[in-house]
Amino acid sequence: MTALSEYQRLEASGLWRASPEDQRSDVIVSIGESSLVICNIREKPLAHWSLAAIQRANPGRMPAIYHPDGDPGETLELAEDEDAMIEAIEKLRAAVERRRPHPGRLRLVMLGASFLAVVALAVFWLPGAARHHALTVVPDVKRAEIGADLMGHLQRITGPACRSTEGRTALNRLARRLPAPRGPGRLDVVRSGVRTTIHLPGGTILINRTLVEDHEEPDVVAGYIVAERLRAQLTDPLDDLLSHAGFRATFRLLTTGQIDPASLEAYAQHLLKRPRPQAETDSLIEAFGAWRVRSTPYAYALDISGESTLPLIEADPFAGDAPEPLLSDADWLRLQGICGG
Repeated sequence: MTALSEYQRLEASGLWRASPEDQRSDVIVSIGESSLVICNIREKPLAHWSLAAIQRANPGRMPAIYHPDGDPGETLELAEDEDAMIEAIEKLRAAVERRRPHPGRLRLVMLGASFLAVVALAVFWLPGAARHHALTVVPDVKRAEIGADLMGHLQRITGPACRSTEGRTALNRLARRLPAPRGPGRLDVVRSGVRTTIHLPGGTILINRTLVEDHEEPDVVAGYIVAERLRAQLTDPLDDLLSHAGFRATFRLLTTGQIDPASLEAYAQHLLKRPRPQAETDSLIEAFGAWRVRSTPYAYALDISGESTLPLIEADPFAGDAPEPLLSDADWLRLQGICGG
């Protein structure tokens, strides 16, 4: 029997030598159950090689030359026409190789898995973690500074904020009446570019001039301010900026305290073009109650028919009991003229 089940007996002719100093001699090679048997032409055994310890000296070349593992001086040469024996030996060698432990391969697999884990952390976890850390360590003063820098990029599209002296005074009173959660929060009216309102890091809200010029009462613009304050509570303006700018801008903010102008310019374009998300009705009604503003004028400004904003009208927290005035009539008229008519 042989080590290969498909062969009952397998023999071949070859050339063998015991050492480099010996002459090669003709031999008969056969495969046993666990060894390669080398005999002379009289069938006298000359050598037994363990099948698990056969090495090939010239892989892929002919004639095939084999030697025992650890003894390259003893060789067996098989001619190309002994392909059956060569194929059998190679099959046995491959089977032995598969059964051997491969610590280097396991090490490579572990190294690859570790590398993939590091990459996954860098791609999926690190940006969010860095952004969250930035939101916790950046002080309000720096947020206001970032908002002012962003305003500089926005003004290329919106134009400068309207600055009529009397109108500015009235707008400051409205800002104190509707403060931001973290400080008074600045209000600015701009001529164009902003559809209704947008908020910036630091608590500043930009207001389109039509919200003060095209309505008869300040409750409409106050409603838009309340909705914008609520959006700023639900989504931190600085978080939104850093999410858009990416990890590099976040890393630069953490290390230098600055955001590069290119990132601010790109975000300014994004901020003016994207639609403003509408908060949930229950949250809006709660916010109108907290800031003591009627929700009905705002609801009709969104939909003149009131059909799509009926919940805001029906649940107006001040439907029967008006809150304290937002502005005096004189201040409202001054505010309406903030952009010079």
